[in-house]
Amino acid sequence: MEAPENGHVGIRASPPKKVVGSIAQLKCIYTNAHSMSNKQEELEATVQQENYDIVAITETWWDDSHNWSAAMDGYKLFRREQQGRRGDGVALYVRESFDCLELDDDDDDDRVECLWVRIQRKANKADIMVGVCCRPPNQDKEADKIFYKQLGKVSQSLALVFLGNFNLPDVCWKYNAAKRKQSRRFLECVEGNFLTQLVSEPAREDRTCCLQTEKDLWVMWWLEAALGIVNMQL
Repeated sequence: MEAPENGHVGIRASPPKKVVGSIAQLKCIYTNAHSMSNKQEELEATVQQENYDIVAITETWWDDSHNWSAAMDGYKLFRREQQGRRGDGVALYVRESFDCLELDDDDDDDRVECLWVRIQRKANKADIMVGVCCRPPNQDKEADKIFYKQLGKVSQSLALVFLGNFNLPDVCWKYNAAKRKQSRRFLECVEGNFLTQLVSEPAREDRTCCLQTEKDLWVMWWLEAALGIVNMQL
């Protein structure tokens, strides 16, 4: 194994795991929109053309005035915004035919901008949890602890796909290492919950992360750095 780069502290990597049994298949897209105000038509055209099951968005910058324009035919919309704070907002569009429910967590906190949706599978198959998060660069340690607690809870028993912009630029996924203690704590949480990083390159200047467990699940992901840029298949 290669050594971490200078200044980085490594975290032990998870052993490889095998997926057994039946496989859940989802076709999904994720984008850091950097405001959806003039991009809804482009998003809808892309989604309808590619027939995605799930659409995940960070930095929607929506507020109550967007309630009517954010809807998309054939999809259920789940969204969360921090009122009065520009540059926030996360959303998930889930295919209307899927039975799904937004998680109402007792540990929910306004300081943590995470959205969790449980997709209920049929024929006695395990459900899938899909989460999206936008972590501000200045998020404090207490808010991080709340986020890690949420992540640990949802990843215990369900197949999980979790993605977002975490604003931890010193994380080196190649070596599973980071310079700052706060970033190393994030890597330890990823390791402790047996999550696998799927994105090796950042989207735009941000640090994009797509994590998933390997519990009876196979996901085909597309990453779009920002609407208006050609998709990149993962």
